[in-house]
Amino acid sequence: MHARIWTVRTTATAAALTFVAALPVATAHADTAATTTTAVRTQSVDYYTWLRDVAAVVAEARPYIEQRTADPSGEKQAIVLDIDNTSLETHFHPFWELPTPAIAQMRDLARYADSRGVAVFFVTARPGIIHSLTDWNLKKTGYPVDGLYVRDLPDLFDEVSAYKTEKRAEIEAKGYTIIANIGNNTTDLVGGHAERTFKLPDYDGQLS
Repeated sequence: MHARIWTVRTTATAAALTFVAALPVATAHADTAATTTTAVRTQSVDYYTWLRDVAAVVAEARPYIEQRTADPSGEKQAIVLDIDNTSLETHFHPFWELPTPAIAQMRDLARYADSRGVAVFFVTARPGIIHSLTDWNLKKTGYPVDGLYVRDLPDLFDEVSAYKTEKRAEIEAKGYTIIANIGNNTTDLVGGHAERTFKLPDYDGQLS
């Protein structure tokens, strides 16, 4: 997900908390309106169709990881994952309810890679202000986390694809071979610095 969206979300969350504290009597109305907004936002993509499409990609990625890790020969191997709608069900879950659930198939894939000695890194366009929250969410929902990269202030001026490419290069500079890079947007995947990429569905940008 792009940093602009997460900046808005962070601001909206703070504003919502302030509003609830000041006007408790309006909570029921606010919750009803928020639920309606969420329903409108998610109805364009069918949840169960999405899960089936995700499962199809995971079905390709798992045997590749199994084969690629069969004989690492001392190589430090890693996979890189995007977060929103790649690792977490961001689009289908109200952002004010935490933790955001894991995408079960992707969590299982990450755990499988971890069990094969592969480091699991996350590279996201989320802003640095929610680094701790994001790290907590990933671990709380069962992901192994060997590293989490978020966009600090200087990164906000870069194209998302350039930023993510740079972070993968940093992971390689630590001695890792990135055997797989998985995301749901082309900005997650272009730029190289991964042996193979796997693209989850975004339905022409409907899932950021």
